Amino acid sequence: MSDHSTDLRETVRETVRERYAAAAVQVTEGGTACCGPQPIEVDATFGSTLYAADERDALPAEAVAASLGCGNPTAVADLHEGDRVLDLGSGGGIDVLLSARRVGPTGKAYGLDMTEEMLALALANQRKAGATNVEFLKGTIEAIPLPANTIDVVISNCVINLSTDKPAVFAEMFRVLAPGGRIGISDVVADDRLTPGQRAERGDYVGCIAGALSFTEYRDGLAAAGFTDIELIPTHAVADGMHSATVRATKLSAARRDNH
Repeated sequence: MSDHSTDLRETVRETVRERYAAAAVQVTEGGTACCGPQPIEVDATFGSTLYAADERDALPAEAVAASLGCGNPTAVADLHEGDRVLDLGSGGGIDVLLSARRVGPTGKAYGLDMTEEMLALALANQRKAGATNVEFLKGTIEAIPLPANTIDVVISNCVINLSTDKPAVFAEMFRVLAPGGRIGISDVVADDRLTPGQRAERGDYVGCIAGALSFTEYRDGLAAAGFTDIELIPTHAVADGMHSATVRATKLSAARRDNH
């Protein structure tokens, strides 16, 4: 990789970090988070309104206020009692806390975030929620600080599109998943007809959409990492030709591999 490419990735990552740190501080001080250099209205496209009222009501107000996502991955992932769940880009902790409730005391929910301010907010929300089967980790989604084959379900809410190295993210998800594990993700995905330049015109990285892969690129990237049973379903438009989508895929168990 060239020094220029490395510098560009670091610049984008730092821009993302700064924006989400500012969002965390805003929520901590009693405001509502936004997603982008200009605040995005929290409506039917982004934010906590994408969660059911009973889910929002069961969580600390700060966890709900810090929701910046484009979907509800805990609904996508079909979580079960005892599952070990990892949320990539866990922010204020809304999806981790919801996951912890679903997997119960025999399961565990991990949250991974690179932003100190978001991690501090998430830990405060964990204490308010009284969640004991939760652990928040500092790190990047391109280098997950967990051993291989230790997670049953990876979830994420409108975060993978922010990464400048999506193949690394897909490879890391595959690595940490146990055989038979699965992903249940909400993310922004572009129509195949849009060029990278056209995607960039529709928003910037911190606005959650310019870094989006196309449907074909997303599917091919997951397949290259080793995933099977790949499914991408658009749920609602976030810009012209850009969609919030649910993404599901599986890491085959040894038994299923042998039968293929």
